Amino acid sequence: MTYITESSASDLPLCVDLDGTLIKTDLLFEAICLLARQMPLALFLLPIWLLRGKAHMKAQIAKRVMPDAALLPYNTDVLKWLTAQKNAGRSLVLATASPLRYAQSVARHLGIFERVEASDDTINLASDKKAQRLAAKYGEQGFDYAGNSSADIKVWNRARTAYVVGEEASAKRYLNNENAQKIINETPLKPRWRVWLKAIRIHQWLKNTLLFVPAILAYQYFHISVVVDALFAFVAFGMCASAVYLMNDLVDIEVDRKHATKRNRPIASGLLPVPHAVAGVAVLLSGSAIVALYLPPLFALVLGTYFATTCAYSFLLKRLLLIDVLTLAGLFTIRVVAGAAAVGGDVSTWLLAFCMFFFLSLALVKRFVELDMSDMNVGREKTGRGYQQADLETLSQGGMASGFAAVVVLALFIDSPEIATNYARPDMIWLVCPLVLYLIFRIWILARRQEMNDDPVVFLMTDWRSQIMIAAGAVVMIASKMM
Repeated sequence: MTYITESSASDLPLCVDLDGTLIKTDLLFEAICLLARQMPLALFLLPIWLLRGKAHMKAQIAKRVMPDAALLPYNTDVLKWLTAQKNAGRSLVLATASPLRYAQSVARHLGIFERVEASDDTINLASDKKAQRLAAKYGEQGFDYAGNSSADIKVWNRARTAYVVGEEASAKRYLNNENAQKIINETPLKPRWRVWLKAIRIHQWLKNTLLFVPAILAYQYFHISVVVDALFAFVAFGMCASAVYLMNDLVDIEVDRKHATKRNRPIASGLLPVPHAVAGVAVLLSGSAIVALYLPPLFALVLGTYFATTCAYSFLLKRLLLIDVLTLAGLFTIRVVAGAAAVGGDVSTWLLAFCMFFFLSLALVKRFVELDMSDMNVGREKTGRGYQQADLETLSQGGMASGFAAVVVLALFIDSPEIATNYARPDMIWLVCPLVLYLIFRIWILARRQEMNDDPVVFLMTDWRSQIMIAAGAVVMIASKMM
């Protein structure tokens, strides 16, 4: 970080851009994300508003949603520098293309700006318009300006001193071509591959191993064509799920910033710009559709159902009491159905019933952990869900009951007449029951101890004790088939 501290600079006002300079994001895109969450139907009005100009569109959005200035991801190095300039007696001006309402909110929150220049209903205060206004108010070369992108070049050209923030390519070229410029080295905003992997939650692809269950239960894992089809299905589901995760983070951007750990997600923290995330959604969905073309049409239908359901979950269902956990359980069960569709197999009603109860228990664990980790005085607005602290015991009891119901289904399956046609030693499958009970008991004990990851499915697949139980169950199932 290079701080500019020359005393001669204090005689001129220092004008500061907001989007990408003072904050690591763009308030227009932030506001559109809020609009998608609070008034999703209003998104269809965006093209109509844009026909009357970008300033009009921004004004219409600003009338409907208001980002919380206290939650925005500020460039801490830039903010420290500005605070030092303010303490040295410098006059600070917030000059931004964001709507006036948003800019004033930021200025009130920070308390360091003496004046705000921003867009209104008719003027989008960007680039040349911003340069003209600042030159008219302070004179040519009568102000200094800190910005971050090509949109700021015309303003820099009319300022006495240009401060370049970040590493946007055109801004760096301007810096290199103008010897008099100075730079504030803020953490680069462009996403790296690790940021992308975190954003698409690559670890959540473990959930998609459920697609292999039908092939494993049908003992088809020695057929190369079946394995290849299952792998294609795994990739298609993974890309689709990652696209939905990005969409979910875009819609929940402000809610995530209120969460103790979710605030560090790439989109919420500003490491992954909103436009990049939107492009990622398009690429991932396209890739998922292309991979699905290789598989039977029924798989594409199931994948489409999964995508539609997850979208409904992200935009609405996850905020509805109990509907959210039932939907989550259904989404896990859909993965098993998709696996069968990919390899041309069947899914028994016994397996569907077991999956529904078992995954309902895990979904209730997820909600229990999220609620238990929140502050005791937090209500629905903080968590973004329909649950309150008083529901903790109900969630726990319901989750345990669902887990036991899954074991009951397994026991009834073992005792069913049709099992003898598929297994040589069906009585051996009784050994699976205590293994499932162990998984359920342990995951709920850890949840009540606050030692549980907020995603119990990933926990089951990464915890070594759970892995031993799952492996033991697989051995029992294979032995009951072969012996």
